[in-house]
Amino acid sequence: MARYIDSVCKLCRREGEKLYLKGNRCFSPKCAMDRRGTPPGEHSTQFRRKESDFGNQLRAKQKIKRLYGVYEKQFRRYFKRALRMRGVTGETLLILLESRLDNVVYRLNIGESRAQARQLVRHGHVSVNGHKTNIPSFLVKPGDVIAVRDRSKALPFFKARVQEIDGSKVPGWLQLDTDNLSGSVLAAPTRDDIEFTLNEQLVVEFYSR
Repeated sequence: MARYIDSVCKLCRREGEKLYLKGNRCFSPKCAMDRRGTPPGEHSTQFRRKESDFGNQLRAKQKIKRLYGVYEKQFRRYFKRALRMRGVTGETLLILLESRLDNVVYRLNIGESRAQARQLVRHGHVSVNGHKTNIPSFLVKPGDVIAVRDRSKALPFFKARVQEIDGSKVPGWLQLDTDNLSGSVLAAPTRDDIEFTLNEQLVVEFYSR
């Protein structure tokens, strides 16, 4: 499996906005977008020509991929799955990504970033309906209960998270139990629940070329 090992701050700079890939650091003065918001590269400050239709489609796709931390092959599989499902393909694609277990752990504020949430899942700290689940791409559904496993709650990281979690940031389709470090999926996410400005229609156009 491919792995991105360069600075994730470059991804935000390339997209021209904060994607909050480093958690609390993105809210501090150390954030690279605040210190240097230009695109990465030696000639980033020089004049750049206007993007073509293909360029705009590519940027829309890359932004969504980077936001949710998936790579091209996996992202293409999500698109093909959304294409087979009922509803608007672009919106269905975003809802599938939003339903990933690592994203839900992040949206419950158990992880500071999606990358950290993904690591918590992979290391076996999270259960779904009482069963250990270490697959970040696991898709949750209404009625599922996501929780930090009992044996993991004693770790210093999770003891600190109980004090730091801000329940007001949890979206309406999820319900958080801060004391028990758990959450319930009340409903499937909708397009309005996605907090970023994304143009999924350009992604559909990109793959429809």
